[in-house]
Amino acid sequence: MPYIMEIYTDGGCRGNGRSGAIGAAAAVFKNKFGKCTGWTRPLPKYPAPTNQRAEITAIILALETALEKLEELDTRPYLDVKIYSDSRYAIGCMTKWIYKWANNGWTNAAGNEVANRDLIEQASDLDDRLKEEGDVEYIWIPREKNQTADEMCNDEMDEQCRKAETSSDDSDYYYY
Repeated sequence: MPYIMEIYTDGGCRGNGRSGAIGAAAAVFKNKFGKCTGWTRPLPKYPAPTNQRAEITAIILALETALEKLEELDTRPYLDVKIYSDSRYAIGCMTKWIYKWANNGWTNAAGNEVANRDLIEQASDLDDRLKEEGDVEYIWIPREKNQTADEMCNDEMDEQCRKAETSSDDSDYYYY
């Protein structure tokens, strides 16, 4: 019998791609009784956070947490992991484009280096490890079906703003 993991992810950024931007990622695990447990991660200041980096970081957080949960189990069941995201970019990266980019030496159709390659490669490595234990599927969902992950992501960015307001050097953050 497979061990099912349903994970909802979201990433967000305030001041997208600009100096002083803040970003966060969230992964929310939904158990078979509908209860949710979530994790968040702030994005580092460098490279400057973007919405796309936040969405891929959310996928990374989901994959890392799924691997950690697997290690906590007494047995090694076959996994059935479903990762939900409202980001077509993140889903496309993990299901289609990554294979083309890897075969093209990490250049995109325009001949430029693939943006966010560092995160996409990290996500791919984690995806490969998890697929050794079972199936991993990436599923796009509309934003309204991703409210818990969205709220957790926004709460993390709100916390970053609160911390910046109390620090002596708060000129590096955008406030909303």
